[in-house]
Amino acid sequence: MKTALFIEDNRDIRENTTEMLELAGYHVFTASNGEEGLREVKRIHPDIILCDVMMPVLNGYEVITHLKKDPATATIPVVCVSASVEKKEVAKAMELGAIGYLRKPFDETELLNLLENTVGR
Repeated sequence: MKTALFIEDNRDIRENTTEMLELAGYHVFTASNGEEGLREVKRIHPDIILCDVMMPVLNGYEVITHLKKDPATATIPVVCVSASVEKKEVAKAMELGAIGYLRKPFDETELLNLLENTVGR
């Protein structure tokens, strides 16, 4: 079973997305901010990380930067999740090392296709 970590400060989005992922067969862990997310990454070493961009404590860009600096977490694929689709925001996420960018609100098919193309089944 693949493990996913979803770092998202909005409880409703976190719960709804977790349910989608669990129904698709993922074992899901969650964190409500970037700092908590980094602690969870070290604890569970997930197959993939979904990370909101705009969050308190550490934002998504800061999370990616921390992950890429640590050899133990540098290869974990990260997908940024944001309501913003400004080209500069998407470009920044990809430059930092994200492998994908999902715009909120996203649907289940869009989410699962991206994950399947990233971590497989």
